[in-house]
This record gives sequence, structure tokens and C-alpha cells, in this order.
Amino acid sequence: MRSTATGAAPRLPDAEASPAEIARRMIEARSGWMVALFGRIFERALRQDFHAVRLANRPDAAVLKAPRLVVYSNHPAWWDGALFVYLAYSFFAGRRVYTPIDAEMFEKYGFLRRVGGFGVELGRPQGARLFLAACRCLFQDPTHILLVAAQAGFADPRRRPLDLGPGIAHVSDIAPDATFLPLAIEYPHWLEKQPEVLMRFGEPIGGAELAGLRPAARLQRLEAALGQTMDKLAETAIARDAASFEILLQGKVGINPVYDLWRRLKSWVSGQSFSAGHGTPPPVAARHPPHKGEGV
Repeated sequence: MRSTATGAAPRLPDAEASPAEIARRMIEARSGWMVALFGRIFERALRQDFHAVRLANRPDAAVLKAPRLVVYSNHPAWWDGALFVYLAYSFFAGRRVYTPIDAEMFEKYGFLRRVGGFGVELGRPQGARLFLAACRCLFQDPTHILLVAAQAGFADPRRRPLDLGPGIAHVSDIAPDATFLPLAIEYPHWLEKQPEVLMRFGEPIGGAELAGLRPAARLQRLEAALGQTMDKLAETAIARDAASFEILLQGKVGINPVYDLWRRLKSWVSGQSFSAGHGTPPPVAARHPPHKGEGV
């Protein structure tokens, strides 16, 4: 194992250990205060680089409290990882969230193990075994959440078929009482310089329904549910219907600091109200109250 004293990211646990032991070590590495720290860091990054983080709908409270919740999404961009940490810190606060991550990235960014990430080698049998071992370990506590970008790699949100990784279809084998909740994500540009973060949850699927199907049929069922959710999100994204979304985070608005100052002065001299945005301000939408983060 490489030393972390030089800043190099630590390697995955001893490859000679059993998948169950490796999974246990990775699951236990999560730190509540690190989730809070990086949740704030990524919250700030989202505010800095996006116009707003928007949510089209909230699942029923019973769904969000369901034991062994599996939230699975498409994988449109690099920002998914930062968004997942923010969601773990804020939207799913009070529950421990775990996310499978490509082993290469897991090794490169050592902090990921401290915020609920666990490394798996994509497309390899040992990676599949470790993924299922980690799911079995984390779901020993029914309050835990599995949050996974289910596509094997980055993909445009309009691309079909979705080509979900096969691992998600086997989670119901080890957690037949799990609830699977689709989450669609997009990062479109609308009227402002900064892009938007758009999210929409789909209809939940009971693990018992999936357990009665063959793996290929399970994957097809999960893919269809996520695809339908993505299609609904696409409709509002294409319409640029800001009023259809709740604002979780309000980010930056403006064109250029110097030019915005000039525009502000012109508005003040003319007695008009000033809006830093490029377009007409959308109707006021509800805002999710800020959260201070979870405890250790």
C-alpha cells in the first residue's frame, strides 16, 4: 500500500483478502464529518459553477424512509460524483449513503472512501463480486442507502438504450426487500451563462417485484423505469420550464463582474430594478431549506 504521507491516494485493500473483508473495510471507512466537510465543499462548487440546482419532484416521505433504498441514476457528466456527495450531505441527511466508484478513480482520489465511496473494477468478475459483497455489507443496516450511477460510463441523457451495468439487477438477490428509485439527471444550458442542474425522481420499484424476474428481465425493468423518468425530465428541460422545479441551491447569476456593475449603475440611475440574469427572472420557486449536515 502506498503511503499517504506524500499525498498519493491509497490503493484498494489487500487483493488477497476475501471480497467480504475488502467490502467491510471500505464500508467502515466512511466518516460522517468528512461527508459534512465535502458536502459543504461540493455545495459551494455547485453554487459557483451552476445557475441553480433544481428538483422536479420529491418522492413520498415513505419512499425516502424505505429500508434498503437503492437510488440509481443515469451518468451524464463528471459532476455526478460531486452531486452525489452533496445529496448525501443534504437531501439524504440522516441516512448513510454509499456509492460504487470505478476502482481507478477510487485509488486516485483517496477522500472518496471517507465519503461513502467504495471501489469496484468495472467489467470484471472480481469487480462484480466486490460490488455485491459491499451491498450485502452495507444493507446489514436497513437505514443505509445505495446511490449509484447505473450506466457503465458517461452517456448523453438523450442516448438510448441506456445500457445499464448488470450489477444493479443482482442487488435484489441479496436485498429482496429493497426499494429501487430511479433518478434522472441533466446539466443543460438555459438562458444564463452558467448551466442548470436538473433532477427528477421516478416511480419506486419494490425489490420483491424484481426478485421474481430473471436478471435480464430485471435489468430491462429498471432501465425502462429510468428511461421514462429521463424522458419526463427532458420534456421540462427542453421547455426550459423553471417554474416546474424546486430550487435546492441558487447558484451564480450574472454575465461579467465589470459589465454587471455597469448594468447595475444604469438601473440605479434610471430608477429601474436590477436583475443580474441574462433573461427575464423566472417565477419564484420554492427553495429547500439549507441543511447543516449530518453528525459524525
